[in-house]
Amino acid sequence: MQQILIIDDEEQIRAVFKEMLGRSGYMVSEASNGKEGLMLQREKPADLIITDIIMPEKEGLETIRELRIEFPEVKIIAISGGGEIGSDQYLNAAKQFGAACTLHKPIGLQELLQTVQRLLK
Repeated sequence: MQQILIIDDEEQIRAVFKEMLGRSGYMVSEASNGKEGLMLQREKPADLIITDIIMPEKEGLETIRELRIEFPEVKIIAISGGGEIGSDQYLNAAKQFGAACTLHKPIGLQELLQTVQRLLK
């Protein structure tokens, strides 16, 4: 069974994603920030990571950069709903840092599931 790690500071988003991905047959773990997410990835590596960009403790771009160094094969989906400079610029930076795909919040669950399935083929 493929493992997915969700890193997002919004508990409700993590819960909804975890429920949907779990029902679709994936093992899902979750972290509330990049620091916690990196610790979980080191303990039990996931095949795919979904990470928010704007988070406390350790934000998403820094997290993506560290993941790329330590886990170059992991697939990463970066998500963002905005911030001071707008989600497009954050998501473009996420791609440059190594995210395989980017999605704007709010994210349709079907769109997320299709993206996950495509990346984990």
